[in-house]
Amino acid sequence: MYVDKVSLRNFRNYKDETIEFSKDLNIIYGQNAQGKTNIIESVFLCASGRSHRTSKDAELVNIDATGFSILLELQKAEDRKNIGIEYERGKKKIIKINEIPIKKIGNLMGNLLAVIFSPEDILIIKEGPSQRRRFIDITLCQLKPSYFYDLQQYNKILLQRNALLKEIQFRRNLLDTLEVWDDKIAELSSRIMIARNEFIGRLCEIAKKIHFKLTDGSETMEIKYSSSIDINNFSDVSQLKDEFIRQFSNVRASELKRCITLIGPHRDDYEMLLNGLSLKTFGSQGQQRTSVLSLKLAEIEIIKSETDQNPVLLLDDVMSELDFKRREFLLENIRNIQTFITCTDKDLFENRNFGDNLYIRVETGKTYY
Repeated sequence: MYVDKVSLRNFRNYKDETIEFSKDLNIIYGQNAQGKTNIIESVFLCASGRSHRTSKDAELVNIDATGFSILLELQKAEDRKNIGIEYERGKKKIIKINEIPIKKIGNLMGNLLAVIFSPEDILIIKEGPSQRRRFIDITLCQLKPSYFYDLQQYNKILLQRNALLKEIQFRRNLLDTLEVWDDKIAELSSRIMIARNEFIGRLCEIAKKIHFKLTDGSETMEIKYSSSIDINNFSDVSQLKDEFIRQFSNVRASELKRCITLIGPHRDDYEMLLNGLSLKTFGSQGQQRTSVLSLKLAEIEIIKSETDQNPVLLLDDVMSELDFKRREFLLENIRNIQTFITCTDKDLFENRNFGDNLYIRVETGKTYY
């Protein structure tokens, strides 16, 4: 799988630009604030339907325009596809595959598989549980459209259930209706958490081996899934759903008092350990970066094994964050994968041959070869 080209109209600082790529290594270089990351952002947007930098589509529109469009062309096995995204302020975003609008964003998932690695990814370790859940969810949504639908539905029902808990404070006759919502949210929770548990298990197994090699055997990395219910005690969705319903009964009084749902995937987290110690608390900056690198390389391996295709790799200004050894390890492990690297200095790559290396200079929203 590789991206052939992308056409940008009024996207960020690009007015009207078509950029062609190599199927091997693409080095996108230039000074800061010229638009290098915007290219990577447009590719990731076509893979996931969302930006990795903002949740607001309006922020992607050029300052002089009212909307933007992206048209990405890719080669997938023997099949050529194009993905189009159109947005106008105040209107709903339109996504097209082969020029046919899709009704649900879930239909986009899996058409373009992408792994993105940026300096902000260290927040996976440093920040709260939402950052870690997001990392897991982005990959799972690409691999399993059914997971994306479950997650979307869960978030809607969670909002509705929380609203009902608040309404019950004023209308006690609504209390009996909670059981209906318990059943709906328990079913979705069970499917989401089982998928997350399986994914984290595989991620841990692969990342542990990568990290052990990266650190010459000096560090052992572990990932532990932390959920509101210990799902390892349940063998299938049906059993876990029954346990959820039982737990909802146990926390009913607390939920009614606090007016929020106290158990479910929205409270999931996972802890990363190095040699048995919390990476977040005791890990150095270098150890944290190395661990994120191990996670990203493991993510690539999982996508390859699940789909029999290499994902597109997007490296946004990460080379400056890695020392020589880590850079070498990363570069050696991305052969045969279409890779986009943004940087300010292309000299690091000029003596390397990854097949068809392509250098793209970016200056104020214009590209030069």
